[in-house]
Amino acid sequence: MKLPIFIADAFTARAFRGNPAAVCLLENELDEDMHQKIAREMNLSETAFIRKLHPTDNFAQSSCFGLRWFTPASEVPLCGHATLASAAVLFHKIKNMNSTLTFVTLSGELRARRAEDGIVLDLPLYPAHPQDFHEVEDLIKTAIGNTLVQDICYSPDTRKLLVRLSDVYNRSFLENLKVNTENLLQVENTGKVKGLILTLKGEPGGQTQAFDFYSRYFAPWVGVAEDPVTGSAHAVLSSYWSQHLGKKEMHAFQCSRRGGELGISLRPDGRVDIRGCAAVVLEGTLTA
Repeated sequence: MKLPIFIADAFTARAFRGNPAAVCLLENELDEDMHQKIAREMNLSETAFIRKLHPTDNFAQSSCFGLRWFTPASEVPLCGHATLASAAVLFHKIKNMNSTLTFVTLSGELRARRAEDGIVLDLPLYPAHPQDFHEVEDLIKTAIGNTLVQDICYSPDTRKLLVRLSDVYNRSFLENLKVNTENLLQVENTGKVKGLILTLKGEPGGQTQAFDFYSRYFAPWVGVAEDPVTGSAHAVLSSYWSQHLGKKEMHAFQCSRRGGELGISLRPDGRVDIRGCAAVVLEGTLTA
């Protein structure tokens, strides 16, 4: 078996920042268990598998492909950064001729289109509903101790818990916050929560670039302690912050150690456009 494989850093224009994803191009069907084995071998937060939908399809000319995402532990229903990485590989390395690509996924059809300043992903927009604090108190206290919390919401579609920290905190506080992910699996093992979003209202620009909101994302339930930059979390964050800021166009920053920027635009059809860049840092052949 020889598979073309790439690693691309998503939501950044610079190598070694943003969120790395492996991207595999499948000319033929792959044994089901091999997806997970390859993802475990790559050991990145996500490995994407792009497959042809018809035998006559061509990676350079076709505009519609199948797409699946695997963490080292399991398959996931949606991954924004690995979708961005997949589109970047097809557009920039395979030289796909189309302006828009459609990916058939577990979350329906997702589109990625070329833009002057990167690639735009058309993703579902997931609402988050107010969550009773006492139901998730143990989880929050385990993760962030006595850090002040301003709001808590839950997204049933994605099983993500959104925790907004108090407005008294700034970006530096969120960046340096020590989050205990090791014990979260013991505290929350009902299957209700599969991801924890910590978020904070943005600050005016001044000397630095202005962002509307900041976030960090943790998913030990699917084998990812902290994800560097997370498109799927922003499908929830976009809904929340649009309501609270009264804005349809936003600029977001995920405050992981690698860091990443996302441009957000809520669409009239109830979906969200998330814009980002990607840098392909490795290309080669997987042999087994």
